[in-house]
Amino acid sequence: MRAVILVLVGGALWGQPVPPPYNPAYAPLARAYEALRAHDYDAAIANFLKAAEAAPARASIRKDLAYVYIKVGENLLAREQFRHAMTLDPADTQVALEYAFLCNDTKQTAQARRIFDRLRKSGNATAERAFQAIDAPLAQGIERWKKAIEMGANNFSAHYELATLAEQRDDLALAAEHYEKAWRLRPERRYVLVDLGRVLKAAGQEVKANAALLAASRGGESRAAELARELLPDRYPYVPEFRSALELDPPNVGLRRELAFLLLQMNRKAEAEQELRALADPPVQDLLSIAQLGLLLYARGDRAEAMPLFQRVLDSDDEDLSNRVRDALHLPHRVVTAGSVESGNEAKAMAEKSLEAGYMKDALRYFEMALEEDPGDYTAMLQLGWTNNILHRDAQAFHWFDMARRSPDPKIALEAAHARDNLRESVETFRTTAWFYPMFSTRWRDQFGYAQVKTEIRTGLPIRPYLSLRFVGDTRETIGKTIPGVAPQYLSENAFIVGAGLRTIPWRGVTGWFEAGSSMSYLTGHMLPDYRGGISAARSVGRGLGGEGSGAFADSTLDAIFVSRFGDDSLVYSQSRFGYTLGPRAVRVQLYWNANATIDTRRQYWANFLETGPGLRFRADWMPPGMYVTTSLLRGVYLIDGENPRGPNFYDVRTGIWYAITR
Repeated sequence: MRAVILVLVGGALWGQPVPPPYNPAYAPLARAYEALRAHDYDAAIANFLKAAEAAPARASIRKDLAYVYIKVGENLLAREQFRHAMTLDPADTQVALEYAFLCNDTKQTAQARRIFDRLRKSGNATAERAFQAIDAPLAQGIERWKKAIEMGANNFSAHYELATLAEQRDDLALAAEHYEKAWRLRPERRYVLVDLGRVLKAAGQEVKANAALLAASRGGESRAAELARELLPDRYPYVPEFRSALELDPPNVGLRRELAFLLLQMNRKAEAEQELRALADPPVQDLLSIAQLGLLLYARGDRAEAMPLFQRVLDSDDEDLSNRVRDALHLPHRVVTAGSVESGNEAKAMAEKSLEAGYMKDALRYFEMALEEDPGDYTAMLQLGWTNNILHRDAQAFHWFDMARRSPDPKIALEAAHARDNLRESVETFRTTAWFYPMFSTRWRDQFGYAQVKTEIRTGLPIRPYLSLRFVGDTRETIGKTIPGVAPQYLSENAFIVGAGLRTIPWRGVTGWFEAGSSMSYLTGHMLPDYRGGISAARSVGRGLGGEGSGAFADSTLDAIFVSRFGDDSLVYSQSRFGYTLGPRAVRVQLYWNANATIDTRRQYWANFLETGPGLRFRADWMPPGMYVTTSLLRGVYLIDGENPRGPNFYDVRTGIWYAITR
């Protein structure tokens, strides 16, 4: 939050570049500052990047670039520039604070806490407050979970939550202990091994860290394996590292098989044979290991022991592996057909192996075979959806998710429904949205209603056509209690507005639109042409109303609108809020401060004012998704007093209910 506020003073930090020949970054810096004055942030960013490349030791360039990134809402990029600047100039306390605040905003809590801790020890009061705001809840959470475990809550969630809080508080030993305990309770959750490896690595225990990461990278979740590989050294693991990983995760078939193959490559056949036997014997009975053990024994002349192993492979339904054995025995291949390949669970098992190895197209083929054998297999439908999604075949993925969401298994149905909804916008030709906003204003002593239903057509281009039906009305006009001069027309047109329009795909939060249609008054029946259009921009940072936790937030919208019905008037209005989100997901509240401004080109008194004051937004789980209640107490001042019958200032208590849906 502080990082956003400090943008307001960022201009003071933007000095002038030193002229050449002393400054190799002079030219791009000059262009960057010129672009800033023109509010051309893209050009400013491009030139700051060139300047940073020309003068990599200049911390001030990174610092100014970070502030520009904040202005355009790129907090992650801003965080990285502040990190560079802090590395170049460790004595710059302000840069370190900015970096820490952005770390906290972007969920790098542990790093934010470390920076605040370092700064507070030098007497920085801001860092002290920020540190306590992070550290106190972490300490309380750790004690709460410790007591829960002591009282018998020996389950995955308790250990994992305790480990997560301990990691954020830099208690790495406690975090490692409980990550491992959580994984032991739910070994199928391979991502916990990645967490364990990351914590051990941070604690300087490289051997144990690599063991955990190596175990996570072989077998199980493909996403966990990918994350683990990113943390492992950029080399192939050594034999002792494989053995350490197996000590941690003895049932890991893929890990042990890879060790066996590595030992074979190193001509350490006796050790390889020992590992293969562990995989060939019950309860594992890994076919690939059985085949490899048979080939090893056959090659050294031990055919009596090799043949029973070969027979186990030949009797299996794994046609590819069976044909490799036939090659070794100089036997003809069996013909592989879709009907002879794995059926049911066997086909799905092969598909899972293909996924694990990264062979997505093979996995797709096996899942399709499984579905051919059992057209009612909703698990295969769900997996077909995910596999197509990974292959960027969104239309096919949407189809299979749509099929799987009808599963009688609520877990499969819910997962498929969520995946389908996430893909909806990218694949559906038509997309309908609707929003409703009834509100009451003490300033106008009236209740207003605003609504729109809009259907867009997805064209594959950056511009989308749409059809729209709007409603704008109020209670006083409807019941005939008009007070002349009290409410401006723009608040209530008392009409249905039918129109067709075009809008652009949002780019960095900015959308343009234009609409033409007719306005039909529901009071008089009159119809008038209606042309309107504009540009809308929105930015938000921090913890939102539907986010995962409590914390500071800020959001802002800026709209510039032309409406022909208001005498070809154009209005610009800005609404900004900053405050704090608190409460659990079940009942979430935002307390904030409003800062709003409205102006128009025709200089009408009611369209030129500033207003500010406290506000509140509220939503709960029992409310439909997309609904929340809002109320604000505002104090305003008119910027134009001519023809103003109401005085220079006003108060307004404004309450409304927002509800939006998409189909």
